[in-house]
Amino acid sequence: MGNFASTAQAATAHPPMVGEPPPECPMHQKKPQPAPAASECPINAGGEAINPLNMMPAPNQEPAPDQPFPLPKDRQVSTIPKAGKDGEFWVYPSQQMFWNAMLRKGWRWKEEDIAPKDMADIIKIHNANNEQAWQEVLKWEALHAKECTNPRLKSFGGKAQNYSPRARIRSWMGYELPFDRHDWIIDRCGKDVRYVIDYYDGGAVDPAYKFALLDVRPAMDSFENVWDRMKVTYMRWKFASEIEAANRNPVSAAQ
Repeated sequence: MGNFASTAQAATAHPPMVGEPPPECPMHQKKPQPAPAASECPINAGGEAINPLNMMPAPNQEPAPDQPFPLPKDRQVSTIPKAGKDGEFWVYPSQQMFWNAMLRKGWRWKEEDIAPKDMADIIKIHNANNEQAWQEVLKWEALHAKECTNPRLKSFGGKAQNYSPRARIRSWMGYELPFDRHDWIIDRCGKDVRYVIDYYDGGAVDPAYKFALLDVRPAMDSFENVWDRMKVTYMRWKFASEIEAANRNPVSAAQ
């Protein structure tokens, strides 16, 4: 569900700061284990049958012919609920699936000094990025809590080279372009809502395996989404102004 090449680079260029991985699912309640589902990051795979929910071919758990070491095939269940399937959650790819998907995208392991631990770190970074993205989506969806209390992820797709208008404007102002972009379709209790997620290089990997800086917002393809973005922009400005005023006059703020 994230960018393969960039996630791999993050794991090898910025090794995690701690040896023990954090809990993979940070939710307080343990979720029921769903049946396995195709959930690798979306890439183009010519000539293969593509799952329209994630724009991916069927999962491939078979070792590649020239693979230098065996890889685990176990898969982590996410905290992201699947639309249309009560009690089921999206399932992250295994290390073996991730390896095969990188090969399909054109990556050649012989050009990299990669070890089994690198693949384990790549999976942790990949999963943490997606958990972070989902939490950001839920913050926006909280604006519609009265309308829907259980939004779910319906489908997603990668658009790494199709930069969003906001990313392009930022680049004109001197900021770096995102290394990846995803569009997520959220099922808001029967209503499809598109979110745009830009992934920016966040530097070193932190102890929770978070690497990317995420810019998550509803797409400006409906009046409702535009209105949500206007409301959030106002709230951010309002609270930032109040905090700034309180910092200037802490005595008055305390009263």
